[in-house]
Amino acid sequence: MFRRLFIFLILLSLSSIAGFAEEEKPKEYLLGPDSQEKERIPQGKVTKHTWKSSIFPDTNREYYVYAPAQYDPEGTERAAVMVFQDGHAYVDVKGQVRVPVVFDNLIAASEMPVTIGIFLNPGWYIDSFTEPQSWKAAEGVGTNRSVEYDTLSSAYAEFLEKEILPEVAKSYRLTDDPEQRAICGMSSGGICAFTVAWERPDLFRKVLSHIGSFTNIRGGHVYPALIRKTEPKPLRVFLQDGSNDLDNEHGNWPLANQQMAAALKFAKYDYEFVFGEGGHNGNHGGAIFPDSLRWLWRAE
Repeated sequence: MFRRLFIFLILLSLSSIAGFAEEEKPKEYLLGPDSQEKERIPQGKVTKHTWKSSIFPDTNREYYVYAPAQYDPEGTERAAVMVFQDGHAYVDVKGQVRVPVVFDNLIAASEMPVTIGIFLNPGWYIDSFTEPQSWKAAEGVGTNRSVEYDTLSSAYAEFLEKEILPEVAKSYRLTDDPEQRAICGMSSGGICAFTVAWERPDLFRKVLSHIGSFTNIRGGHVYPALIRKTEPKPLRVFLQDGSNDLDNEHGNWPLANQQMAAALKFAKYDYEFVFGEGGHNGNHGGAIFPDSLRWLWRAE
């Protein structure tokens, strides 16, 4: 009898461990209809470019520009602007977020303004590209990603203001209204988006952060305290994270994002925080991306 009881307890323990492991596995979120190409919906145009920066010396990067079908090159109205860090991940129409597809659908439905999308990759120390930029730099190629994205300074905002926005404005009429400018990114690109708006609310006032790295990579863990002790800035902030996000020597991503949300609430910001069960990827953020844009671009 004792032997059978012992075996039963072992099986029960293994079952509990298996159940725990299953609970810890990041949830997979499905893309909705607004992330799918639809018949009779006008499609925007995406063009690809490269840029060698003087603000971040010796770096070169690929970037993409999306112009919606509704943009009138002969008109007088200025288009809204939305900038994306790690642009290769956001511009991919078969990826986890599929920004051009979502923009096509929401602009056609008048659920967001006519918006020029700018998809920037981080700077690499390379003269020219033989393969498209992705998450991992080519072997032997240095990347400036963490310096650009994780640093708490106005340098990246200055890069946008003095280099990228004027370059794109040579081809498109872009708004100067910060209320009509949004910036988005995931992971280190997410904290970068917040830093740009925090440092320069005269340039950008709408922030969308996916799995933002508000941790101590380069001091980003201080933001919740800064938000609480600083006069509120005119920002609208959407945060997304998941319970299965990273936990490492830099910090705990789920806790950091919850601290950010609590600080924004305390300081009475216009904010939204969606906390799910996803991991450190664009799956959850991509699934809720259409609704995130509706919230971010809402009129009130």
